[in-house]
Amino acid sequence: MVKAIRVYRTGGPEVLKYEEAELAGPARGEIRIKHEAIGVNYIDTYFRSGLYPAPMPYTLGNEAAGVVTAVGKGVTGFKVGDRAAYVAGLRSYAEEANVPAEVAVKLPKGISSETAAAMMLKGMTAEYLLRRTYKVREGDTVLVHAAAGGVGLILCQWAKALGATVIGTAGSPEKAALAKKNGARHTILYRDEDFVKRVAEITKGKKCQVVYDGVGKATFPGSLDCLAPLGMFVNFGNASGPVDAFSLLMLSQRGSLFATRPTLNTFMAQPGGTASMARQLFRVVENGSVKIRVTQRFPLRDAAAAHRALEGRETTGSIVLVP
Repeated sequence: MVKAIRVYRTGGPEVLKYEEAELAGPARGEIRIKHEAIGVNYIDTYFRSGLYPAPMPYTLGNEAAGVVTAVGKGVTGFKVGDRAAYVAGLRSYAEEANVPAEVAVKLPKGISSETAAAMMLKGMTAEYLLRRTYKVREGDTVLVHAAAGGVGLILCQWAKALGATVIGTAGSPEKAALAKKNGARHTILYRDEDFVKRVAEITKGKKCQVVYDGVGKATFPGSLDCLAPLGMFVNFGNASGPVDAFSLLMLSQRGSLFATRPTLNTFMAQPGGTASMARQLFRVVENGSVKIRVTQRFPLRDAAAAHRALEGRETTGSIVLVP
C-alpha cells in the first residue's frame, strides 16, 4: 500500500482525496520508482475538472522523479538504485508508482529529483514547441503568453538562447519583471494593455513568426493578429478555457497562417522521442541556458492547496509535491 491522491468524481480541488492505494509489483516492461518529488501541472487540473475525461477512480499526476526500487521482467535499461524521472499517464501523485521503462529516463548527476520533477513535463513541452512544432531560429520574434508560468519561463529562456527576440505577456508587473529576468526582451501587461496593439508597436508592424499560447480562449483570436504572414499559431493549453471551433478563413485572411494544437504525448510516442527530448532538455539545463525555478513546495497530502494556488494564478515557475 502507498499513500496517494485519488479522484472519484470531477470537480474543484476538494475532490482530491489523500488515502492509501494498492500498488502491485512492476509488470513486464515496467520499473517501480519511489518518488522524491512530484510535478504539478495545469494539465492536472484539466483531468480533475473533467475537461480531459479519465476512467475513475484514478491517481492524479503525470510526472515525478526518484529512485528505482524494483525492475519488471524484460527491462534492461534500468537497475535498482538508479535515479530516474518520467512523464506518463495518470499515476504520479503517490509515494511510489510503476512506470513503463520506455517513458522513463535516467537522471544526470547534476540534476536533482526536485528539479527533474519540476521540469520534465514543462521542459519537454518547451522542447517540442521550440524545436519540433516550430523550429525557432536566430532572428525570429516569438510571442509567449503567460510568460511567467512554468512552461512560459522555460520558453523565454530557451528561445532567447536560440537567438530569438522574445515578447512575453504577463498578468502583473511582478510577473512581467520575472519574465524579463528570464529572457523576455519585451513584456506586455495583458490586463492593462491591448497585447495585439503592443506587439505591432514593439515589432514596428512586422509582428511575430510564432505565438506560443497556453492560455486559450482569452487570447484567441488576438494571437492570430500578432502573426506575420506565414506565421504559426501554436495552442498548447487551455488555462482560460479551450479555443472554440473557428473558420479556417481566419488564417487565410491574416496572411496564410498556420495553426496547430500539438500534445507532448504525440511527440513522446515517436521512436526515440522521449529520450531525444530529455537529452535536449538536460543539455540546456546543465549548460545554464535554462534555469528551473521551484517556487512552491507542498506535502503530497496538500495537493488540493497546490491546485488552488495554481488555478488562482498565485504561482510563477514550478510547484512540486513532496511525499
